[in-house]
Order: sequence, then structure tokens, then C-alpha cells
Amino acid sequence: MSTTTRGPIDLGLVRESARTRRHIASTIALTTGSAVAIVAGAVCIGTVLAGVITGDGFAPWGLGGLAVAVLIDAMCTWLRERYGHRAADEIVTDLEMDVLSSVSKRRGRPDDDASHDAFVLVTRTLTDLRVYLAEYVPALGAALTVPPIVLAVIAYFDLTSAVIVVVTIPFVPLFMILIGLLSKDRAAATLAKLTRQSAEMLDVLEGLPTLRALGRERGLETQLRQTGDRYRHTALGALRIAFLSSLVLEFIATLSVALVAVSIGLRLVFGDMPLAAGIIALILAPHVYGPIRTVGAKFHAAEDGVAALNRARDLLESEPSASVPLNLTATIRAGQITALVGPNGSGKSTALLAMLGLVTPTSGTVTIEGAAADTETLWQQVAWLPQHPAIVPGNLRDNLRLSGLHDVDDDVLRACAATGFDEVLASLPDGWDTHVGARGEGLSRGQQQRLALTRVLASPREVLLLDEPTAHLDAAAEERVIAAIRERAQRGDTVVVVAHHPALIAAADSIVEVHAGE
Repeated sequence: MSTTTRGPIDLGLVRESARTRRHIASTIALTTGSAVAIVAGAVCIGTVLAGVITGDGFAPWGLGGLAVAVLIDAMCTWLRERYGHRAADEIVTDLEMDVLSSVSKRRGRPDDDASHDAFVLVTRTLTDLRVYLAEYVPALGAALTVPPIVLAVIAYFDLTSAVIVVVTIPFVPLFMILIGLLSKDRAAATLAKLTRQSAEMLDVLEGLPTLRALGRERGLETQLRQTGDRYRHTALGALRIAFLSSLVLEFIATLSVALVAVSIGLRLVFGDMPLAAGIIALILAPHVYGPIRTVGAKFHAAEDGVAALNRARDLLESEPSASVPLNLTATIRAGQITALVGPNGSGKSTALLAMLGLVTPTSGTVTIEGAAADTETLWQQVAWLPQHPAIVPGNLRDNLRLSGLHDVDDDVLRACAATGFDEVLASLPDGWDTHVGARGEGLSRGQQQRLALTRVLASPREVLLLDEPTAHLDAAAEERVIAAIRERAQRGDTVVVVAHHPALIAAADSIVEVHAGE
């Protein structure tokens, strides 16, 4: 995405999204219609009241015109609100999907900083962008269209009131600027602080099952309470500034309208102006200050929304830290164990993702028996063990299905013995019927790894892609896992492993060295 141009409207978002441009155009059109209706209604009210009070006669057309003006204003306001919120929801939803898609394609840890940023953006801060689009943008459109139209009408009926408005109206943006200087960088700092505090709380909650299994869960309530207090104080600090700015702007706008009202009242007392003109100017004066005051009130929502948008842009434009393998050429044969070796960051895990079709090579192709790989067909033949495997909510039997298994059979039991997951099952009161939550809640990280390795080794699929399958295992467990992998290869299956440990490398029939490139 392109770089943001700061201003009342984020020009980068306008350039990037045709939906945003349509939203702004429709907002300006409907706001202009509402401004014309407000002016027409004020003229009708002034004419009717002046005729009744002065005894010049009742004007029936004024009531009809007022009814039409009110109807048009209500219709324009309703359409602006309805389509404004709908457009904001669509724009933000598209951006949320882009963020989630970007994070899902990353090759880093699933709980890295980018994932935490994406979690906070999607669940909280991009909501501020929805407010920015649905409330601030229409308010800004009203501030650009309504005051000039209304001021021109006031000047036509009462030049003195128009002069007072012109003199006092700069005070509203002046105080908006002063408030903006006070809160400069506050939105970005608040977003960064809330993101960090959310990440801290998620880390604590994520590690709670493991700590509970080790009997170390006591004392965490203090840490959670302290983190929650810091989060609350940060959010309340932002709200305090927002409420203070709204109060100041309300006071300035009210005082300015009061000056116009005093001027009109004195001149009416001395008979220096027509009653109808005074009523019309008095009715229209608040509509000059109102839209500008609303922009100021929505300013902090705009700042928060733009800060969230910039954070999303940074995440979308940042590249994963993992390196890309350079000039990797290899032939992987069935019935053998092929080991991908190389230093950390050389791109071994990326090579597995390319084989799976999850990463598109910048050059070259991945072929199966000389033909281009059909991703959908390939996925039905592959059992994959990533560094951080996915555990689906449900019982342990449900998690077997990810590798094409339907129930616990002899192959599963042999794989359990090889990985040590049989010991895990023995410690669980419900065995295979044990329920696990999202992200493997209920199992420690080590138990999740053994479950994932078990379902891959027991899988009936013919291709096994294993990313460091013996990581975090002791020597005896590593020996059992290597034996199970060797058995799969002897059955004629294709086995590719990312290997660091000497024992796993020694068990390989073919070794492919992976080198990183720019």
C-alpha cells in the first residue's frame, strides 16, 4: 500500500480504495442537500413567525415548505448515516482481511510481534478506523459544505450577524489546533502501549495451562490485575483528553452564538432590523459553528483511526524476517529420507512451504514427476508438521483428522509409542476424549508438539514434510522418532525433514543444503 499523506483526510486511503472515494462523494452530496434543507426550513420558520408576531398575516406556504425541508433533511441524514456506516464496515472489513491474510502468509512464529499487532488491530483498534470513516469523514464533509452555504444566507438577510460569525468562527479551529498540539503523538503512543499491554496479557493467559500443569499458576492473578490496571489507565487517559477537548469546543461555539443572539436582540429592540431577518439569522448561526465543532469532537477518533490505519499499513508493507532460499535445486525421491540442512534463517522452512504451495517461488517451479504441482491434489497426499503445529478445538480424536486419520488404530498407537504421546494420554483422565480449546488450550507446548508429530507419523498419506521433528526431544525419544520416520520411508513414502540434530541428519538418505539469498 502507498505511503500515507497526513491531513484532514487520509489521501493514501482515498487513492487506494474506490469505495472510500464513493463514500466521500456521497457524503458531500447528501450533506449539501441537508444544508439546503436547513436554510429553506429557517427561511420558512422566520417568515411564518414574523408574519404572526407583527400581524402581517399568516403564510400557509411557510408551513408546507418547512415540512418539505424537514423531510429532505431527515432523508439526507438517514441516507448519510446508513450508507456511511455500511461503507465504513466494508472498507474496514477489507482491511482486516488484508491484515489477517498478510499474517497468515508469514513464515515467522505464530505468536510473534506481527501476530500480536494483527490481533490488536482486528479486535480493537481498526474499530477506530470505522468511527473515522463513519463519523469523522461525514463531519468533515459537513464542515466544508454547510458553513459556507449557511453563512452566505445569513449575510443576505443580516450582514452584521455574518460579520460577527466571520470574526468569531476562527476561534473554533484555533482551539482545535491547540488541542491537537496537546494530544500530538498521543494516539500513536496510546495504540503502541495498548498493543504491548495486550500482548503481555495474552502471553500470560497462553502460558497458564503449562504453568498450571507445573503447579506454578499461583501468583498470576497479581500480574494479570496489574496489567489490566495499566490497560485501563491508558484507555482512560485517552478518553480524558477527548472529553476535555469536546468541552472546550462546546464552550467556544456556545459563546459565539450568544454574541450573535445579543447583537440581534439589541437591534430588534431599537428597530434596526426586520424581525424575519433576525429570526432567520438566529436560527442559522448555530449551523455555522456546529459542523466545525463536530469535527473537533471527532478529531480524536480520527487520530486513533489514522494511527490504526498506519499501523495496519506498516504490518502489510513489512516483510517477514525469514530469508529466502537461493538457487535451491533438488530431486526428492520416494522411499527415502531427504534432509534439508543449513544455518538458521537460510530458508529451510520456506522451502517446505514452497513444496506445499503456500509460498510462490520468485523463480523456478515445484514439480511432481515432471508436472506442475496441483495444490489441491497435493494437500490430499501430504502430512505436514510445521514448527508450531495447529491444534483445533475439540477432543484429541478430532485433531487426528487433520492428517487424514479417522480414529485410533494400530498405526496411531505405534506412533504414540514412538513420540511419547502414550505417556501424555496416560496422564489425562479422559484419554483421547480429552477436550482441548483454541490454540491447544489444555495441553502444554511440548504435549501439543507430540500430538502433532503422532498424527503425522500415523497418517496414511504418502508424503511427509517434517520441520524439525526431533526438536526438544531427549536422545531416547529422538531415536524412537527417527526409527518411525525410517519405517515410513521403507514403506515407500516420501519423507522430507528439516534437520539440525546430527542423529536426524545421519539417518537421511539424501542431504540438500539450503543457502539464503537476498
